[in-house]
Amino acid sequence: MMNSSTESSGTMTTLCGLTLLVAVLATTSACSERQRTTPPSDAPAAASAAQVTEAAPSASASSASSASSPASVATSALTLVTDRSLVCMVNNQFMGLPQIPIEGTYYGCCEMCKGRLGNDPSSRTATDPVSQRSIDKATAVIGKTNDGRVLYFENDQTFAAFTRRASP
Repeated sequence: MMNSSTESSGTMTTLCGLTLLVAVLATTSACSERQRTTPPSDAPAAASAAQVTEAAPSASASSASSASSPASVATSALTLVTDRSLVCMVNNQFMGLPQIPIEGTYYGCCEMCKGRLGNDPSSRTATDPVSQRSIDKATAVIGKTNDGRVLYFENDQTFAAFTRRASP
């Protein structure tokens, strides 16, 4: 049988472990929470008609890393994003509001994304779904799907080829 000091010590260890777990979960979900609270991509709060222009019908991405997996997309309109500051380049999501600038050319939605873009060079690149080349997100042509996911393109020609290929 355990004495009261052993039981108390075990309870404290369990509470400390649970507190640590809650803190880790809260930190990792901060970026996702901000993403869920942004305005719907169909009516971006800060985007004007000059910042986002409609392109031909195309494909909608099915995951945040969709820039490299166009095979898993469903038909919808692809929209050209002309103001890259409205995109979180870590979540690959159109946010509709100006994001946190990193080095003046990359944008993240939260401190975690800011840190990742500043410290992880791989987070600054994507794969063009047409040419399959690695491209810098800071200079890429960006297209967004109706649900707000973004795809990065090497140039206007690969963006146009993607929209033509997905047209009925």
